[in-house]
Amino acid sequence: MQTKAMQVVIVGGGTAGWLTAAIIAAHARQHSPKHESSVCVTLIESPDIPTIGVGEGTWPSMRETLRKIGIKETDFMTQCDASFKQASEFRQWRVAPSVSNDRYLHPFSLPSISGNSLLLSAYTTANNVNLMNSSFCDNFCYQQGLATHSLAPKQITTPQYQFISNYGYHLDAAKFSAMLKQHCCNELGVRFISANVVKVNNHANHDIASVVIDKASDSNDINAVTEVKGDLFIDCSGSKALLIGEHYGIELNSQKHILFNDSALAVQIPYEHADSPIYSSTVSTAQDVGWVWDIGLQSRRGVGFVYASDYLNHASALQRLQGYLRDNSTLNNQQIEQLSVKKLSFTPGYRQTFWHKNCVAIGMAAGFIEPLEASALALIEQSATMVAEKLPLNQTVMPIVAQQFNKRMQQHWQHIISFLKLHYVLSSRDDSEYWIHNRHPSSIPENLSALLLLWQHQPPSHYDIDYANPLFPIASYQYVLYGMQQSANVNRLHNSDPVHTCDSQTSINNIDEITKYLTPLAEHIDINKQKQQRLLSAMPTNRALLTKMAQYGLSPV
Repeated sequence: MQTKAMQVVIVGGGTAGWLTAAIIAAHARQHSPKHESSVCVTLIESPDIPTIGVGEGTWPSMRETLRKIGIKETDFMTQCDASFKQASEFRQWRVAPSVSNDRYLHPFSLPSISGNSLLLSAYTTANNVNLMNSSFCDNFCYQQGLATHSLAPKQITTPQYQFISNYGYHLDAAKFSAMLKQHCCNELGVRFISANVVKVNNHANHDIASVVIDKASDSNDINAVTEVKGDLFIDCSGSKALLIGEHYGIELNSQKHILFNDSALAVQIPYEHADSPIYSSTVSTAQDVGWVWDIGLQSRRGVGFVYASDYLNHASALQRLQGYLRDNSTLNNQQIEQLSVKKLSFTPGYRQTFWHKNCVAIGMAAGFIEPLEASALALIEQSATMVAEKLPLNQTVMPIVAQQFNKRMQQHWQHIISFLKLHYVLSSRDDSEYWIHNRHPSSIPENLSALLLLWQHQPPSHYDIDYANPLFPIASYQYVLYGMQQSANVNRLHNSDPVHTCDSQTSINNIDEITKYLTPLAEHIDINKQKQQRLLSAMPTNRALLTKMAQYGLSPV
């Protein structure tokens, strides 16, 4: 006997809405009997609200997401102006810009000694007494060479979504949203309604029964509809939070006392030449208040300045952005002043509850923080995937799933916020109150303070993350921790004594003892250098590979 399909209604489009729709619809098709999908997805998108579309960076998880929803990698990269992202590069974060070569990388490939506490402890001690000539990343991760030379993470013979060097993407958010929309409607059976939601109707138990819309253009029915019923409603309406916020009154849990930034200015600029190199990293350059992102797509760069309005006004922020463009592009003053600048304001934080009754918030409706480590799209992927894997649901078990979802998403948000704060806490910049206040103990989450104390005595290990499948693995903490320590003898954590190790079995105190660990450290460094040199000789540039992909495509397997 055929059971009635669960009706999932997504309110809001954009990247959050269409990516959520694609993940849920594709999963339902793959896990339902033929021609009997257990879940039907309807998406209502306002024709009056434009996509933010300032450019996005992803984590490597996006490769698997795109594969699962049935999009070919070549099509994705061609249609979304996408490029390869292999790392985040941080410039001028450790000290004021008077010190040259203040930069380090947080790549996607793991360091070769990430899980070896003895070698990590030996490295820390050796670095503190200036026995290490290169950075942690350069010593133990071959990917730094590829990223800094604008080389690709794969070859034209590498099948789609597979890699030689781990990677995510840089993409045009507006083009990505448009591609997802087309794929959802044409390939995944998502019903699309172009309309504004004007009212929300409840059942007696306060679950949402339906949403009332204004005159609509229904892609599946020429007759206009005025009411859309559903079993589960997903709020992807952005910061408006039409369902979770306006209807249910779930408050935003502000994190501005931890992450100060609440504003951004974004621009798009051309490359100097059609064949200009496409950089492999999202570049984050710290300013006296905030930081500038610089993302290279195939046809252009996306540049933006993220700042805290409590410390800097709009006019001064615009001057900072224009100053960066003068120093880091070939545009003249007139061209810079004529650029169209998009102003964004946000409250850093997340909802006190993400899943309430039969309503789930995903994307900016769930929360938003500064895009320092490209967590926004990854959170959408994780949220939508968990919802998809739990469907279909009945009213009996939905509260149980909601509780699981809320616990997990709260863990994700708290973990991400602490990781972003780590970048600020480790900085030695004192050129503004912004940086000084960012190191004040009252602005540091308790869990991060505990880890900072622990890491004065032992290197970061996977035991330090107390829940499964975090967005940022312990290797990410190692890259940032050791990256922030590598120049100007910044061997401290949050105004404390120099990093040292204690008398545990996984630590090394005596400098004399370190000599026995120098050989295995040197072996790791040598192996890494050899692999890096092989790849530097073998890998094409990002632009060369993207050109070949557009011509020939990638093998599907």
